[in-house]
Amino acid sequence: MITETGRVVGIDSDALWVETIQRSTCSSCSAQKGCGQGLMNKAFDGRRNQLRVMLQNQCADDFNLDDQVEICIPERALVGGAMLVYLLPLLTMLISMAVVSQFIAGDVAAAFGALFGFAGGLVVLRTHSQINRNNPVYQPSVLAKKPTSGPQLVSVLNSPHSV
Repeated sequence: MITETGRVVGIDSDALWVETIQRSTCSSCSAQKGCGQGLMNKAFDGRRNQLRVMLQNQCADDFNLDDQVEICIPERALVGGAMLVYLLPLLTMLISMAVVSQFIAGDVAAAFGALFGFAGGLVVLRTHSQINRNNPVYQPSVLAKKPTSGPQLVSVLNSPHSV
């Protein structure tokens, strides 16, 4: 399991919307020029950093906006998802290009075949995403709500310095 701490930015009946990267840390990071997360954060004003996190056996009423929560995602889902997202469109593009070039000679036909295959791979990914939207195997889930660190009450009545 991979765990991460985030801040609740939205609440649904069966899920939370959690922001997992603080914008203030991006500006002080040494890898900000080469980091894709920082670039996406600047380009989309943080909207891309929000995850829909399933509430397994917890009630949505137990959470408030700006609560700190610890979330987890199974390693298998993360690795499998990355392989699917990166490899499937590439493979469908190459296969479609090869099939089209077998039947129609020319670079233009091969290019259209590659474009068609890439688009087909994206459609398959979108369909897979819609089918597995609520599948707990592929979704991050809430592990725990972190306690809020509010101001501490100090008793002044019994202190040695009281008048």
